[in-house]
Amino acid sequence: MHLTPIPAFTDNYIWALHDGQRALVVDPGESDGVTQWLAKEGLRLDTILITHHHPDHTGGVASLREATGARVIGPARERMPEPLLRVSAGDEVQALGLRFEVLEVPGHTAGHIAFYAADFEGTPLLFCGDTLFSGGCGRLFEGTPAQMLDSLTRLAALPDNTRVCCTHEYTLSNLRFAMAVEPHNADLAAYQLRCQAQRAQNFPTLPSSIGLEKRINPFLRTDQAEVVRTAQARSPGQPTDAVTVFATLREWKNVF
Repeated sequence: MHLTPIPAFTDNYIWALHDGQRALVVDPGESDGVTQWLAKEGLRLDTILITHHHPDHTGGVASLREATGARVIGPARERMPEPLLRVSAGDEVQALGLRFEVLEVPGHTAGHIAFYAADFEGTPLLFCGDTLFSGGCGRLFEGTPAQMLDSLTRLAALPDNTRVCCTHEYTLSNLRFAMAVEPHNADLAAYQLRCQAQRAQNFPTLPSSIGLEKRINPFLRTDQAEVVRTAQARSPGQPTDAVTVFATLREWKNVF
């Protein structure tokens, strides 16, 4: 089984899995890149997974379904390009011999979901859409800080070796912000240097891992003393509970 990020637009990744014959793609915001990849690899598109309704994640679904007959699976409570199988928390999806558990992770959008495979060739695999990024998290377009923090906390509880397949190459900009929040984090500084070298060669910084994100991502570290101090300095007099710290960081990141 092979895992591949297909670049799209300026910074999207359409994640793809294939077994040499059949393929699965996640959040195809456009179809041309996927079609070209399928032809190059000699693959038949079997399944399309969708995490949320934004056009840069759904724009290629209709044309790919029409061209290939692939089945489409997406969130139960979001506007979706019909027809599709709608799924919600606790549902399971079987594709290419893999079993994915559906996780509801509202915050970026109200009905956002993620797909988690506990065993992808011996390692867990997570397609998290725009909920978790390496070094960051999605903007709160439809959810609340409490919802997004709860979603991130549940993702952080997955095994540390879970491969995290985010859908945007936002890592370097996220890490610049993370260094402003937690400048004395040695793991973060080392990771930033590594990612700068990868991008200098035009290599993806992804997938990340849950264990790494817990060490470097400020949005998963709202209980750490330096993160709390930085949030208080940004918004003096605010409480130090995790939701308030998270909200302060997210609002700051919006204008960073």
